[in-house]
Amino acid sequence: MFGLKGKKLAKTLLAVTLGVSALASSTVSFAAEYNWRFANLYGRGTAFGAVYEDLAKNIQIMSNGRIAVQVLYSGEGVGTSGILGAVRSGLITMGAPFQPMHAGEFPAGVVEVGLPGGTSDASELMTLFHERGWGDVLKKAYASQGIVWLEPYIQPPVYIITKKPINSIADFKGMKIRAPGAYGKFLRNLGAAPVSLSWSEIYTSLATGVIDGSIGSNMIDHRDGNHVEVAKYMYPLPIAGAQVLPIIVNQKAWNKLPKDLQAIVKGATAEHAIEQLTKSKLWESQAVAEMEAKGLKWSPEPSEADKKAWKAAGVSLAQEYASADPYSKQLVEILNKKQ
Repeated sequence: MFGLKGKKLAKTLLAVTLGVSALASSTVSFAAEYNWRFANLYGRGTAFGAVYEDLAKNIQIMSNGRIAVQVLYSGEGVGTSGILGAVRSGLITMGAPFQPMHAGEFPAGVVEVGLPGGTSDASELMTLFHERGWGDVLKKAYASQGIVWLEPYIQPPVYIITKKPINSIADFKGMKIRAPGAYGKFLRNLGAAPVSLSWSEIYTSLATGVIDGSIGSNMIDHRDGNHVEVAKYMYPLPIAGAQVLPIIVNQKAWNKLPKDLQAIVKGATAEHAIEQLTKSKLWESQAVAEMEAKGLKWSPEPSEADKKAWKAAGVSLAQEYASADPYSKQLVEILNKKQ
């Protein structure tokens, strides 16, 4: 999963976190001077929920308790579709949003997370963000919303689980599938009817027939949501090869931090990105095995014609999003430039 550049960048991030940790350990212990609320996408007890807990704990430990972070899980106070706005307004201090849920208010985020057909190569993605200019564009884009954009992290490919097998692309026609943002537009190009729901609503919606299928942010999502209990079939082609998601902080809250604490938060999010990358690939294979043991089946291997139709469904999306706003345009232009 790692190329040479990806390894070098990961080492750089790790060096930052080690340096900041050393700075934190040399300071005197303080009572909490800053109390933050951190909303994430997952429920309590999930694999990724625990990773976000680690981020909150690391901020507290590395700051010697000067920043206290309360973790809010999916459905606890702020819904998945409300994270961006809640961070922007200051209702919560820090958030881990799922950008497709905010397509209307922040189109650049949909390009950021990864358009259908994007690469699964972690080193390519890290190079895109850190060396080819995506990070600089996104810092400005989020700043226009009153938000500070911190270290992004990579999660595995996006797959669709359905209640009935998909024997051909034509079977998607008329299906109600939970797929926000560009994923929904992709499936609409195949004749499906996309629905925007939070992660916590997927299981019940599948069980009651409100939807016929759903994307997960990754296979671990499907496993942790017990989706295989109510939908037995996984389509073998991923919509996106990987997803890149940000940690964001309210600009006013960020400005109140002294420089040393800003450095500590940046270091903690860099460490979080490494944890996401190293654990998620292992978890993905484990999740698939566990779901197969519970009865998960794969829809038949798509024909060559279906593969071509699948690819064609995503071709127009990059240009569509490029026209959405200036930041999206810059991201797509960088993406389309030869390296």
